[in-house]
Amino acid sequence: MNEKIFLSCPHLRGNEEKYVSECIRTEWISSAGKYVDQFENNLAKYVGARSAAACMNGTAALHICLILAGVERDEEVIVPALTFISPVNTVRYVGAEPVFMDCDDYLNIDVDKLTEFLKTECKVTNKILSNKRTGRRIRTIIPVHVFGSLCAMDELMALAEKYNLCVIEDATESLGSYMTTGKYKNQHSGTIGHFGCYSFNGNKIITTGGGGMIVANDNSLVEKAKYLTTQAKNDPLHYIHDEVGYNYRMTSVQAAMGVAQMEQLPEFIERKEKNYNRYKELIKDIKGLRLLDVPDYCKSNYWFYSLFIDKEKYGLGRDELMMKLENEGIQTRPIWKLNNRQKPYINNQAYMIEKADYYFEHILNIPCSVGLTDEELERVVEALKDSAAE
Repeated sequence: MNEKIFLSCPHLRGNEEKYVSECIRTEWISSAGKYVDQFENNLAKYVGARSAAACMNGTAALHICLILAGVERDEEVIVPALTFISPVNTVRYVGAEPVFMDCDDYLNIDVDKLTEFLKTECKVTNKILSNKRTGRRIRTIIPVHVFGSLCAMDELMALAEKYNLCVIEDATESLGSYMTTGKYKNQHSGTIGHFGCYSFNGNKIITTGGGGMIVANDNSLVEKAKYLTTQAKNDPLHYIHDEVGYNYRMTSVQAAMGVAQMEQLPEFIERKEKNYNRYKELIKDIKGLRLLDVPDYCKSNYWFYSLFIDKEKYGLGRDELMMKLENEGIQTRPIWKLNNRQKPYINNQAYMIEKADYYFEHILNIPCSVGLTDEELERVVEALKDSAAE
């Protein structure tokens, strides 16, 4: 039997072992040592940010940014219905409530519906935006760049300026993606809004096993992020803390892996794009299947590949195909259950959710590891063809 093809595996073929071994040999394994600073500096330089603050994961990064944005208890934060639950949960961490927006045809937040929501469902009084239905203040929005393709940031940032919204970009899936047109041409994801958050989970385009990073357009906010993520320590000798802090530090061992992974990121993106294009070419003639396109206003890192399944034309639905591929030793994954339908959030406002429901029923993520070989990719395509023929 063929070896299993996993959905998304880490690719550790560079200097990871060398740098981690140095941490062990020198015994700099906690949050001190050269690698945390080096990882922060390397990432900031790559995305074009002034500075960066490393932390333990992308969720911690989002939590800290909500605090820095000044979000308070009983306020509301605009979030996508279709995304991993992490940014939604962090809204609750600060005592606020999420308001869910629909997605567009790239699975990102629908700026047209967002425009209508802000215009018809909200009011502005003394530059303060509030929800007419709940009376709660809305000061923040968290757009998520789903699977590596950027949101329509020109339109979104224009709305943010008009309504005085702080923008926290969830760029956890889109490191290396950037705008190719418009006002923000050549700007990387995470550097367009007021804050940007990255993740280095095991399945991300680069990984440190865990880990996250914060960038901001104000250096003082990055310094405040570093302060808050290290227990808000004002005096490290006498352990004096003037604020509530968090143990959200990244370790030197993780950062050492991050430095090695950043060295390979351009190559990783090149491979991801090559495999995406190869998949697209081979799948286009399979009736009822297609890969979702990338927006023409951005360059994607092609983190995940989204296969759209038209059951009537293909003959199988999402779950049926997923099980057939699993039996062939090919791991796939449906996109996340919509957050407005998750038990903790079923009573929260969800504004005109339509496309998110549609795409949830029709999308399957197919193997997309950086190390995916030509033979493995062709095996996936052959399995898709064989399933259609039955």
